[in-house]
Amino acid sequence: MEFDLFSQMLIWAFVLAVILGVVANKTSFCTMGAVSDWVNMGDKSRLRSWLLAIATAIMAVMLMEWLELVDMSLTTSNETSNPPYRVSNFVWLRYLVGGLIFGVGMTLGSGCGNKTLLRLGAGNGKSIVVLLAISAAASLMMFTSIDYDLFLSWMTPLAVNFTDYGIHDQSVGSIVEGVVGAAPDSQLNLIVAALIGLGLFCCIFKSADFRANGELIVAGLVVGLLVAVAWWVTAGALGQQLLEEADFMDVRPYALGAQSFTFVAPTAHAYQYIEQGFDSSYVSFGLVAALGVICGSFVYALFSGTFRFEWFVNWKDFLMHLIGGLLMGVGGVLAMGCTIGQAITGASTLALGSFMAFAAIVLGSALSMKYQYYKMLYDDATVLDVFVTALVELRLLPKKLRRLEAL
Repeated sequence: MEFDLFSQMLIWAFVLAVILGVVANKTSFCTMGAVSDWVNMGDKSRLRSWLLAIATAIMAVMLMEWLELVDMSLTTSNETSNPPYRVSNFVWLRYLVGGLIFGVGMTLGSGCGNKTLLRLGAGNGKSIVVLLAISAAASLMMFTSIDYDLFLSWMTPLAVNFTDYGIHDQSVGSIVEGVVGAAPDSQLNLIVAALIGLGLFCCIFKSADFRANGELIVAGLVVGLLVAVAWWVTAGALGQQLLEEADFMDVRPYALGAQSFTFVAPTAHAYQYIEQGFDSSYVSFGLVAALGVICGSFVYALFSGTFRFEWFVNWKDFLMHLIGGLLMGVGGVLAMGCTIGQAITGASTLALGSFMAFAAIVLGSALSMKYQYYKMLYDDATVLDVFVTALVELRLLPKKLRRLEAL
């Protein structure tokens, strides 16, 4: 049977995502869990696994660019990338604010977008509510003027357009090229990618405990490679050919462009697909990938005997997850990605905004965890006292400003 180009891309999306679902479920690859281990127990093992995924994706994409297997320049334009990670008009505030909002939502919702899909596949009924909330908020942000009215209207005037400074786009490699005056085709961007990737590998593997944890190492390597292979599919020969032919098709494929895994915008794609009466023209790479993660997680949970139905323990639990999902939908669209979509997929392009979103997500999640902890210890404390103490705990304020003592 012969499949058209877009069908081939969707098959790749599903197969790769199923593998991601199996591996992430098996190894408990979870961003919120990694931040929680670090913040609450001082254990950086799962955080190192996450960083290993980033480093692996960076090195793999760099190698593919060097071998001319992918054209990552596609990621600079709204017309050729979904989303355009390396866009030259750098609206830096969207990454910081969006990342913070997403990080808080991730904590309240018991996991990021990818974790929500994994939990859903493993029988967690709470994830249905979280996923619906993400979809609702993401749809409002993407398909109405709310995104602009509430955020971009005041953020965009503060943007930095790198082309005004002779810099091609916001990737770290391009910025370095612009600073040193190198030509865009100097390959300096590949050298920068290699240095960043190797630097991360050194930091990650300096831990003897992590080196002894084969499961976490495999998780980081596999997730990073899956992100890179998805780039090869959409920004390689298949994706480039599809982009060239798209304008001549009767119906242009939905959300077409160079892309890899991200799990907030696809929830809005699902809403569009359902709203349009399950019209196949609204099936996207991201939507199929999200379905693949759920299926992969379900298959692993079923065969490992870990499939368990879970539901909310009370109305407060329901409300927290609902708010968390809404915040992830808003923050994920504003930041142009989630913990997978920006911190791994986006970071693999060396987009400066991706690194900023990654840092903001971690900060938002860590801060909300500390807030929850001290609010639990001091139920009658004011919001200000708890918030300031949380900032002190994260070393963002001096110790002398601490208002609540640890118990």
